[in-house]
Amino acid sequence: MDTSALLASVPTGLWIGGEERAGSSTFDVLNPATEEVLISVADATAEDAVAALDAACAVQAEWAATAPRERGEILRAVFESITERTDEIAALMTLEMGKVLAESKGEVKYGSEFFRWFAEEAVRIGGRYTPAPAGTGRIIVTKAPVGPCYAITPWNFPLAMGTRKIGPALAAGCTMIVKPAQETPLTMLLLAKLIDEAGLPKGVLSVLPTTKPRDVTTALIDDGRIRKLTFTGSTGVGKALAKQASDALLRQSMELGGNAPFIVFDDADVDAAVDGAILAKMRNGGEACTAANRFHVANAVREEFTEKLVKRMSEFTLGDGLDPSATLGPLINAKQVSTVQDLVSDAVSRGATVAVGGVAPGGPGNFYPATVLADVPADARILKEEVFGPVAPIAGFDTDEQGIAAANDTEYGLAAYVYTQSLDRALRAAEGIEAGMVGVNRGVISDPAAPFGGVKESGFGREGGTEGIEEYLDTKYIALTN
Repeated sequence: MDTSALLASVPTGLWIGGEERAGSSTFDVLNPATEEVLISVADATAEDAVAALDAACAVQAEWAATAPRERGEILRAVFESITERTDEIAALMTLEMGKVLAESKGEVKYGSEFFRWFAEEAVRIGGRYTPAPAGTGRIIVTKAPVGPCYAITPWNFPLAMGTRKIGPALAAGCTMIVKPAQETPLTMLLLAKLIDEAGLPKGVLSVLPTTKPRDVTTALIDDGRIRKLTFTGSTGVGKALAKQASDALLRQSMELGGNAPFIVFDDADVDAAVDGAILAKMRNGGEACTAANRFHVANAVREEFTEKLVKRMSEFTLGDGLDPSATLGPLINAKQVSTVQDLVSDAVSRGATVAVGGVAPGGPGNFYPATVLADVPADARILKEEVFGPVAPIAGFDTDEQGIAAANDTEYGLAAYVYTQSLDRALRAAEGIEAGMVGVNRGVISDPAAPFGGVKESGFGREGGTEGIEEYLDTKYIALTN
């Protein structure tokens, strides 16, 4: 693919009110595989944020009054447009985020499905009508869009983290302003262009790339017209945003950090567990909040599991994501490489053994190899902190109770994975694990038709499924006299 032509097709200004606008300054977007500048994009200010909010508020009532079928048809058209341009969007994601092209194509398929799903949900927004128990009248319950929304998306899934917020918001009748991550704004800007071409009314969606997220966010929240904040990112940033949004009494959805346990019981099909481990650990190169972060393996099968996982992990080939021979791309930046290396070094200093990988290759690009750590002690930081890289730390346990207790020994509670051939054990483990999502004998659990979200310090609110659109709807009660 001609990358120059691809980059030339992407808006590089601010996307406000359905139009591209120049900013007062720009910032560079880098290719993490080469650390070279791809292109420069406009850098939004607080004033630009208010302009986007002006545009959103100007059309909020009109968009809310638009027939649900019409809103759904626009979302369906966006789904079809994304699908038709899979190769282009995937290459753009690989350029700015680094994941290998096959992973990017997988994200395009997954991300586009949120538009198809919520195109169908737009016409299923319900309510109820019942007689008052006292016989004094009727109870009517309806749903209404919450109003203008502000979405903050992360860099690791530049398309899907936006589509699973934009899809339900537009389906519900809300306008939305999106602030994509500074590292990966290009995919979201291209998406805004595609949505505009699909017929979305001007003003309903704006996209504000910026290196001044605090200024932009504060301007929007303090303005008083934003009614909902939805954020995907780290727990630390999420806590700060939640405090800020709480002062304005905003509706909030927070999808925060993860520390997913991957539990292999002694009756598990080890080969199937290894297959699942590769999917759960190495999807997106490990840079996923749902990635298996720590492997708790029954001591009866730990040696076999470790040996087979090491073999599979040693088969990954580092390289530029656009290189067909590469099966593992770079991490997002040098800081992330350093973070991963620090966690590995800490585990080794406490007694863990590097079974494969474990050292960044250096040179241009932010690369880190597929790594397995064996005999990881309980006090290693890597069992407590989110890795966000291709490292699989393995620790053993003896009893089911020990395995579940180890899984719950974290402040996070987003995703978890369980491998066992016993249905009873699977259900007991799934019910006992403190997580919003549990995969049983499968390494990939994300599904647009299922509710995505966590508990504890992994946040609150759900995205996807029939639950996802409720995050963008207010409930109204109408009391009707006989």
